[in-house]
Amino acid sequence: MLKVIRALAISAITLVAIAFVVADTDSVGATGACQTSVYVANYNSDDVSVVDSPSNTVRSSPIAVGAHPVSIAVSPSGDLAYVTNYGSGSISVINTSSNSVVSTVSVGGSPFRISLTPNGNFAYVSNNGTNSVSIINTATNTVVGSPIPVSPNPIGLAVAPSGAFAYVTSYQNGTVSVIDTTTNTVTGTIPVGVQPGVVAFSPDSTKAYVANYSSGTVSVINTTTNTVTTTITVGSQPGGLAISPDGAIAYVTNYLSSTLSVINTNTNTVTATISLGAQPAGVAFTPDGATAYIANSVANSLTAVDVNSNTVTSTVSVGTGPFYLGVLPCAAPTPTTTTTVAPDPEVIPTFTG
Repeated sequence: MLKVIRALAISAITLVAIAFVVADTDSVGATGACQTSVYVANYNSDDVSVVDSPSNTVRSSPIAVGAHPVSIAVSPSGDLAYVTNYGSGSISVINTSSNSVVSTVSVGGSPFRISLTPNGNFAYVSNNGTNSVSIINTATNTVVGSPIPVSPNPIGLAVAPSGAFAYVTSYQNGTVSVIDTTTNTVTGTIPVGVQPGVVAFSPDSTKAYVANYSSGTVSVINTTTNTVTTTITVGSQPGGLAISPDGAIAYVTNYLSSTLSVINTNTNTVTATISLGAQPAGVAFTPDGATAYIANSVANSLTAVDVNSNTVTSTVSVGTGPFYLGVLPCAAPTPTTTTTVAPDPEVIPTFTG
């Protein structure tokens, strides 16, 4: 993964939702896909692009953040997006209503990944340059406590959906550090593949998937025993990984292969491979699980994939060196038709009591 960062620095940097509302006298129907927005961290242009979904249109003005933004985490409410600025040692907090930076939080050196607790009260940040994890109180946007020491070159970080623990990958040591979020201490270390990067949990927190960049594999961890149970071969240099909201599949981006591996999480086998733009990095699902978005770091684009058919449906241009993504919760669809039902003149209403 650090090779990806260096390559980007050298070369320009690299639910379908359906609603039906019934009123007393009229019926109003509304159908449509999940209405949301995808936030894309553009490493080389020092900004964040906002792409509306499912229209796949880019907002006219990107949001300026700190130097070399890498990853984005969205609050459970969708009101805020947190951006790690690898080159600034800081986190930019974006108000998603105004799409403006409302706070900047200093953390450790070279912050890489950020993940929020399920209640949104805290954000955990992996500091690649200082071998630590910082914790941000999101109510005050201040760092709380001392940084948590972890294994060298922490890259990937994710808080489990249960909120009980977090996993942090060590790119240098080929391990995963386990953090107890109650005590904020490291309680274990799990050996995985060579140069592990992104880590993602199943929705029930029983499994974690780790993309091993230089092994071309994904390690599957049983989070009860903190042991690797399966190793899955994917494409060359897997750099991004996400689990679908229902937990049925994992999408893995293969940086060197410019492909996407589809993993069936029941059998832990690759069931499909999809061609993408040049050097894909981050991947994220919409909350309904219908669409996945992939940032193509060298192609400077965002690709939309239909999850049901595993086909590319759209590609849009974003900033320079897009890396990782954040997706807002689904908004309610806008009513598209209104039908007024005329009263039957032969029907006489009956009133009681």
